[in-house]
Amino acid sequence: MIGSMKRVAALVLVSAAAACSNADTPESRSVALADAQSSASPDTMIVYKSPTCGCCSKWVDHIEQNGFVAVTHDVDNPELARMKQELGVPASEFSCHTAIVAGYTIEGHVPADAVRRLLAEKPAGVRGLAVPGMPAGSPGMEGLFSQKYDIHTFDDDGNVVVYESR
Repeated sequence: MIGSMKRVAALVLVSAAAACSNADTPESRSVALADAQSSASPDTMIVYKSPTCGCCSKWVDHIEQNGFVAVTHDVDNPELARMKQELGVPASEFSCHTAIVAGYTIEGHVPADAVRRLLAEKPAGVRGLAVPGMPAGSPGMEGLFSQKYDIHTFDDDGNVVVYESR
């Protein structure tokens, strides 16, 4: 039963996200994004990424392995940048993919457990989480080397705060 509910939620999100990517104006794109955000279940992420980015696909694998349902959409870089701005991601926090889950924006290689923590805590005023850039060792960026990185929160005013360090 839970699996079929997740599939229904994913279909609703696909429809909303398709409306977003087919929108002709910024206003209609905003309405479609708002619909997608409000329709999202806590376990479903809408992910916007470049079709040529391998680390984005690896991050999607990471979130799926950690219990999220991913509905992915490949978009070109100008559209991805517009969506980041529309979703309120500060430019300093940009990475290679953007996701929406339960009304929050997730930017970049944020670990699934940090997203779960955000969803459980629901901190006041937080619009989303971000791991800026593409730090080695973050989910989707695993390899021979790892580096320390911070997971940030951001709000509607563009304020950025360290949520945790890894």
